[in-house]
Amino acid sequence: MNIRKTIALVAHDNRKSDLVEWVQYNWKRLQGHRLVCTGTTGKLVSQAFAAKSQATGDVIPEILRMKSGPLGGDQQLGAMIAEGKVDIMVFLWDPMEPQPHDVDVRALERIAVLYNIPYASNRATADFLISSELFLADYHPVRKDYEEYIHRSIQHLGR
Repeated sequence: MNIRKTIALVAHDNRKSDLVEWVQYNWKRLQGHRLVCTGTTGKLVSQAFAAKSQATGDVIPEILRMKSGPLGGDQQLGAMIAEGKVDIMVFLWDPMEPQPHDVDVRALERIAVLYNIPYASNRATADFLISSELFLADYHPVRKDYEEYIHRSIQHLGR
């Protein structure tokens, strides 16, 4: 059974071409799913699907574009993950280039891990995710229960 998933696609500037190549290679597998992308990445992914659609006549998947990462797109995606609205994230980040919004990037990675969603930070892992039998299944990752943390006792410091 093919279950529709919401897949976040993000890439730093030096990795955008890698993500576009990955999307073009996996475009059939991505059809029928909802894609959520940050700014320019979303534009490039949309263009890649438009070119494939024009050549094949296939339907372009729904692509929701957030703001650019440095302009708040990373936080928008993080909020969607926290609300349970993202099933998988592929974030091809550039380990060789310092990012002006590195704090935002780390926060997005942290929230993906916190909410235990499948997360690929490189193309090999993205290939494993999309080719897994769980990709097409109604898979629900185990969520850690943070109730104890939420209701912890807070001690006032310095009093």
